Amino acid sequence: MVTAGILRIVSPCWKPSVEGENSTRDASGRFNGLLWHKDFGNHVNGDFSMAVVQANNLLEDHSQLESGPMGSLDSGPHGTFVGIYDGHGGPETARFVCDNLFKNIKKFTSQDQGMSADVIMKAFLATEEEFLSLVKELWQEKPQIASVGSCCLVGVICNGYLYTANAGDSRVVLGKWDKLDKTVKAVQLSSEHNASFESVREELQSRHPDDPQIVVLKHKVWRVKGLIQVSRSIGDAYLKKAEFNKEPLLPKFRLNETFEKPIMTAEPTISVQKILSEDQFLIFGSDGLWDHLSNQEAVDIVNTNSRHGIAKKLLKAALCEAAKKREMRYSDLKKIDRGVRRHFHDDITVVVLFLDSHLISRNTYRGPFVSIKGAAYTSS
Repeated sequence: MVTAGILRIVSPCWKPSVEGENSTRDASGRFNGLLWHKDFGNHVNGDFSMAVVQANNLLEDHSQLESGPMGSLDSGPHGTFVGIYDGHGGPETARFVCDNLFKNIKKFTSQDQGMSADVIMKAFLATEEEFLSLVKELWQEKPQIASVGSCCLVGVICNGYLYTANAGDSRVVLGKWDKLDKTVKAVQLSSEHNASFESVREELQSRHPDDPQIVVLKHKVWRVKGLIQVSRSIGDAYLKKAEFNKEPLLPKFRLNETFEKPIMTAEPTISVQKILSEDQFLIFGSDGLWDHLSNQEAVDIVNTNSRHGIAKKLLKAALCEAAKKREMRYSDLKKIDRGVRRHFHDDITVVVLFLDSHLISRNTYRGPFVSIKGAAYTSS
């Protein structure tokens, strides 16, 4: 019997209004065709802006911003959490991660009595195990959920430190003031796990020395087992447990040979750094953004424009580049509906966090606390 919680995972995700309808605006932000944006808000450590544009038939990007207690109790450490979950094969894993990863971070923060890289690692792996348990529960009636996965990019600001964790190919870039050049320079903080990078291919080959086909060049694109570009994710159960790489899974996902150890991993690459006064802002983006903008181009846009609506401006800049590559105008691209739009660009999610050194140095915060998931916004 499928529970209500599971139905939430496998049901269609939120859909923006179709092109041509009037925009709607409330506390949740604004819908405008395939675009959703929250132009401006406050978080524990400064201001923020968010935007999402849909390209797939079902939106596979999910995202969230949580600002307030990082532990299970309101008396715990306060901070800001950003998560960008770029799904592939469907929206189910990204939605599941959006519903559960931050809960696990709060749980482990309370158990360990503080935020740490170990807390974030535990939360990633616990969320992975919970999703694989869901795959096992649904295996007979919805076997294709075994082929659904999600890249996961997380940023946590707590007690004056920035924790970044990434599994997949989303990216976070810091805008940092350079005192010598008097400019704001782009500093990439996350490591990407895409087989297009030689270092990732070497890592896979070192983990699987007896498998000469662990990475395959297919249609000029490097893929893990010839199937998927990323080497780390949550989900993708068919490449982690052999019990899911068989019928009734579709033949295109099934390997000819069995495997004993996971081909992919959910372990993120984690970094920790103290936030300094010259650290101006953070740009979190799914890979759809970075397909069209360089790190420095994105930082320059944020640095030279108003904070209000800056995530939407970044997203529009990426879409203009996507249109230019196809020798068309942005106004023409906007008329293309979801599904067909995927031939021009991916789903794109952008979150910009501005860093206020005065707020970051404070040990307490009196609110309001903020919680945003996709297009659902609440504050208390």
